[in-house]
Amino acid sequence: MHKGRVEAFSDGVIAIIITIMVLELKAPEQAAELTALHPLRHVFLAYALSYVYLGIYWNNHHHMLHATRHISGGVLWANLHLLFWLSLVPFTTAWMGENEFAPQPTAVYGVVLLMAAIAYWILLQTILRADGPDSLLRKAVGRNFKGKLSPLLYVTAIGAAFVHPGIAGALYVAVALIWLIPDRRIERLLAEAHAGVPRLPGGP
Repeated sequence: MHKGRVEAFSDGVIAIIITIMVLELKAPEQAAELTALHPLRHVFLAYALSYVYLGIYWNNHHHMLHATRHISGGVLWANLHLLFWLSLVPFTTAWMGENEFAPQPTAVYGVVLLMAAIAYWILLQTILRADGPDSLLRKAVGRNFKGKLSPLLYVTAIGAAFVHPGIAGALYVAVALIWLIPDRRIERLLAEAHAGVPRLPGGP
């Protein structure tokens, strides 16, 4: 199967997920002042955080598939597994926001983020197996420090949610900030491959 079909399907699902989330933002019906938005602040903050996370997944998913050469049946199922956990983000976002970041909804939100991170790692490993040992994506991923750190922070945040939800929220934001830092390795390697430029050993 051509990888363009997988990417198009995934893009469509993520777009629908974001649409479902924004529909949860209900405008005040009986007030036209800005103060009427104050009770919605937790809902909006939860939406904004989830929007950033979905944007990060969409961006990284796009770059990963761009460097992928082979789409196997395993890759298709691993991709669906990732989309399953991402599809739960609107539910956990609404539950957490509407309950003002209460401990249990905040912890469940972290569980979904943790499972999505694990699903993304499974998808990455499945693609690497399909592409073989000389995979361009394998060179770009390297040691994948951020991919190993994120689950640890999620687990910490899930536990911290029962101590103080604010700590969990700060950890969720920290993970998002880590992934917001641009990583140009895939783009650089693809450009070098197309230009026929040899890559020096020991590079980042």
